[in-house]
Amino acid sequence: MQKKDNYRIREEIFRHLDGIVTAPTAFALHEKGVLAHLLQEQEADLSELASRFQANEGYLNVALRVLCSQGWLRQYLDNEADSIRFATTDTSETAFGLVPLYADVVHLLRISEKYHNRRFEVEPFLVLKTIFEKYSSNYGLTLSEDETILAVQHQFLKHIEGILVGPTVVHLGMGGMFHKYFMEASFRPDEYHKDPESFKELLDMFVHLGWFLQKNETYRFTEKGLFLAQRASAYGVTVSYIPTLRKLDALIFGNPNLLRDVPEGAPELHVDREMNVWGSGGAHAAYFKKVDEVIIGLFNRPIAEQPKGILDMGCGNGAFLKHIYEVIEQRTLRGEMLAEHPLFLVGADYNKAALRVTRSNLIQADIWAKIVWGDIGRPDLLATDLLEDYGIHLSELLNVRTFLDHNRIWEAPAHPVQGRVSTSTGAFAHRGQRISNNLVEDNLAEHFRKWTPYVGKFGLLVIELHTIDPALAAQHIGKTAVTAYDATHGFSDQYIVEIEVFHKVAKEAGLMVVPQYFSKFPNSDLATVSINLLTKSDG
Repeated sequence: MQKKDNYRIREEIFRHLDGIVTAPTAFALHEKGVLAHLLQEQEADLSELASRFQANEGYLNVALRVLCSQGWLRQYLDNEADSIRFATTDTSETAFGLVPLYADVVHLLRISEKYHNRRFEVEPFLVLKTIFEKYSSNYGLTLSEDETILAVQHQFLKHIEGILVGPTVVHLGMGGMFHKYFMEASFRPDEYHKDPESFKELLDMFVHLGWFLQKNETYRFTEKGLFLAQRASAYGVTVSYIPTLRKLDALIFGNPNLLRDVPEGAPELHVDREMNVWGSGGAHAAYFKKVDEVIIGLFNRPIAEQPKGILDMGCGNGAFLKHIYEVIEQRTLRGEMLAEHPLFLVGADYNKAALRVTRSNLIQADIWAKIVWGDIGRPDLLATDLLEDYGIHLSELLNVRTFLDHNRIWEAPAHPVQGRVSTSTGAFAHRGQRISNNLVEDNLAEHFRKWTPYVGKFGLLVIELHTIDPALAAQHIGKTAVTAYDATHGFSDQYIVEIEVFHKVAKEAGLMVVPQYFSKFPNSDLATVSINLLTKSDG
């Protein structure tokens, strides 16, 4: 497959992810009349909108910013005055007029709650089949000759396709459909599914989309299908938040704690954690190679100057810890002396399901590690536990984490900086209440300061997720997944800031970025992922 084809298919994935979050967001605003009001007024203040429509301002802000990233609204943010206004654009009228077309896929998201989240069941499949038939005829749209209108129509159709494709691909991927056997050979529906007739109809949909070739009673992946199947996990994290996305009407306009009021120890309601871990593990693997040079450098030092081990805070499924161990074992001087100087490996996570997955995966890989509960917001407790239980100082370990700092539990800043004016464009909330960007920076600074005493010796190796200006995202539809990141994280009380803001606040907290180990992905203004080695600054 040529490189230009790969770029085109990646663009399709990004547009699908846009659709999974944009359709339920826009439809919730449409049902309550917010979009019609915006079209009429052309510009509106966020607080006034929240009051007029009895909305939870924090989640309303997230929702409107999602539409900004799609180019249908424009955000005017004044962090000094802590005010936000939204205005229509030249595509608003066309886009808002098409939002009712989302009704079918939003209905599919909502009814899917009643069925098993791993198995294909007949009832939701029949709904999906009906929607696909409408989609196949462009939902009755007469495609415009006006390029601006046509671009919006194409945007909508890809959004609808995303909700049809995304959850299906994830279920197939987690169910083993993309096993090497199926990807390299022709197969019949009855080889994979106990209901071959229904599964055949599903495969026929993917034939229409160009994923499979059909010959007689057998199916085989196309080049496009293989490319997408190998990247099925790219859909995993966004799809794992469908439990939140199907409840946006209530979260924005009703009870903001709907998905948070769960008994201690009960499964999370806002996210399918097993799916999230599966998607994260696959998506994050691409970044692991970039951290290898940091690991190799540290563990090629004289033994007295090396960390005694690794602490992976927020260990997820254990993939990152496993990768680091293998790099040390196979590619460093320390790997040659593990018998005399064993690695002290710690996997810590706040989520008990993630701890179970990590423990199982590391045992299977024959890697010894301590798997413990830990809170990223309380490194002092973790340090005490490690010292009391294992006689190891947290500062003697290389602290690493992947995509975690933005998921810290919100705490009101104890010492907010007077006169701070944030440079972030983000939309942040906690239980529906809007949090000013200035307070988010204060909170991040205090969060970093909690870790500064423990990372002075070997540093803090961080892979982190970021946002970008929604106006920039709108100019690059199909080139970034930031709309999906902003929605899933914004509606679940997570705090992704721009790379520049992340670095600025780290410096403020006494941590410096080691330039030679910094990377961002993509390596452009659209970067939404960064790799950083943070060390204690001399100042």
